[in-house]
Amino acid sequence: MKIEIRRLCPGDDALVMRVAEDVFDEPVRPDRLAAYLASSGHFMIVALADGIFVGQCAAVIHRHPDKVSELYIDEVGVAPAFQRQGIATKMLDAMFELGRKHGCEEAWVGIEPRNVSARALYEARKEPHGPAEDFVMYVYRL
Repeated sequence: MKIEIRRLCPGDDALVMRVAEDVFDEPVRPDRLAAYLASSGHFMIVALADGIFVGQCAAVIHRHPDKVSELYIDEVGVAPAFQRQGIATKMLDAMFELGRKHGCEEAWVGIEPRNVSARALYEARKEPHGPAEDFVMYVYRL
């Protein structure tokens, strides 16, 4: 089966309505997707198999007044039946290229330490600046 890797753009909303299970954490809401795709600096790379959405990689550009622009990899998800086929790597490659085209000089991602499959994906890349860093995150309800 041929897998198509492409950027999702405003107006491509209908593609995500045919999504395989476990690509996203929650069901995709059309209004949220449209707002995401319309927001400057928000990107989504997708993997399609026979018109079915089987993978997604979402990222946001963080611009700073005192540092280089960074591409924050927010999420990567691939349907279980399509995992371990290089789809996540291809989506990351496409996302990194998109980040470079938009002036980003670095990319970063945070994961839970126990997420073994995600760690394997990111540690297999040739470009990391070094080993994984310790990371503490606080979440606030607004």
